[in-house]
Amino acid sequence: MSTISTSSSTASANAALQSAAQSIISGSTGNSSMDVSTLVTALVNAKIAGQTAALTAKQTTDNTTLSAYGALSSALSALQSGIASLANGTTLSTFSATATGTGLTATAGVGAVAGTYSVNVTQIASSQALSSAAFGATTQLGTGTLSISLGGKSMDINVDSSNNTLSGIAAAINANSSNPGVTATIVTGTDGAHLVLRAANTGAANVINVSTSNITTDNGLSSLGVTSTASTTGGTSTIVSANSSQAWTQSGYAQDAEFTVGGIAASSSSNSVTTAIAGVTMNLTTAAAGTTQTLTIAQDTTAQNTAITNFVSLYNTVVTTMSTLTSYTAGASSQGALLGDSTLQTIKNTLATIVGGSVGSGSAGATLAAIGITLKDDPADGTLVVNNSALNTALTSSPATVASLFNSTNGIAQQLNSSITTFTQKGGIIDTRNTALNADLASITKQQSSLADYTTQLTNQYQAQFTALNTLMATMNNNSQYLTALFGGTNSAGALASNKG
Repeated sequence: MSTISTSSSTASANAALQSAAQSIISGSTGNSSMDVSTLVTALVNAKIAGQTAALTAKQTTDNTTLSAYGALSSALSALQSGIASLANGTTLSTFSATATGTGLTATAGVGAVAGTYSVNVTQIASSQALSSAAFGATTQLGTGTLSISLGGKSMDINVDSSNNTLSGIAAAINANSSNPGVTATIVTGTDGAHLVLRAANTGAANVINVSTSNITTDNGLSSLGVTSTASTTGGTSTIVSANSSQAWTQSGYAQDAEFTVGGIAASSSSNSVTTAIAGVTMNLTTAAAGTTQTLTIAQDTTAQNTAITNFVSLYNTVVTTMSTLTSYTAGASSQGALLGDSTLQTIKNTLATIVGGSVGSGSAGATLAAIGITLKDDPADGTLVVNNSALNTALTSSPATVASLFNSTNGIAQQLNSSITTFTQKGGIIDTRNTALNADLASITKQQSSLADYTTQLTNQYQAQFTALNTLMATMNNNSQYLTALFGGTNSAGALASNKG
């Protein structure tokens, strides 16, 4: 492509030069004056055409190569990112968790092991909710201080004439920066307005206590005192109101979740239970209370299949990208941007050796073919094919083989991950190649700048020279015409010749 561009530029410059030469001939024979501007442009272009074309062609080639390395790096990075969980062993440590009933779900994470557990749920964790006695919606209850505590933390609410209605107190509670996790709302019934307090957190320890102090005017403010006691036996919380005639009621109870796992009693302040089974989080809802279910923790072969299949797809993308970048078409004006490139060939050979090799030594070594992953029928293609049935069989029947192939020390994914890091890191072979290309582009830019300066200088020089020549030829033509008029020429006798006669 650069050869064609250079030849085209040279041909164009030669054509302009021929036109300029004709301009000189015409000017010298008196037919017309020279076209100095066209002449100078043609001469300058002829002078710099080859170098300009060469620099432009090299610049295009360098930029094309940089883009090609960018495409290769992107494909390699996508592969590296996609195999991260296979390289570090996370995928092969994933488990599924399935319960036989409703109201109990679970997720298995790091540390989980396969097993079956009988889970009996007695009660789920809940949070406390308290409702005060009824008051008038606009009744001013007095002035003083309310101290509200929850789970060992507390806040003080200053009640004065600006906020001593139920709605004013509720707003002050919700706005307090020291609020330990109590929300306040007003519920209005047929008997009047009620202040409702709710604990944000579940669990027997999260009970609400309200005390009053510094009361100077009391129109019901002292009746907002209430003491809550958490159950120590797995039951529900209890309350004692400061004023039994204007008593609080408990509509929600502070209690822990109570359950057994394999006959072992356990409890949790949250319905998201993380401490009962190592590596497993059990999530309880109301439907689970009073049920006995079987919870099964097993290898998550679906997730493993997805991860391995994705690895094959991403690897094939890298192979296809490299094939495109090194493509060759006989007779075509342009070929793959990295055709014959040693850096790409090094990367290609390294990756192919890893996926085609075995993990382990001797007869104990395992290959991808053992789990249903083989090269495409055309060896030159280089891509991998997955036999999904064989892969699923390996995942369920030969987990040790899969674990060996993708172990986090020298498994195939880990080898690919290490190699890609070596290729793409700063100072790696791709970075080194890109650095050289960018340096070359910087040099080309400097050469183009110098060439532009030389073009300006040459243009000014030629402009002055040919302007002077044009003036000289015009003077000579005028003198020639004058002398012909005096002495005669081929087709005229001349004024002096006529006088002589």
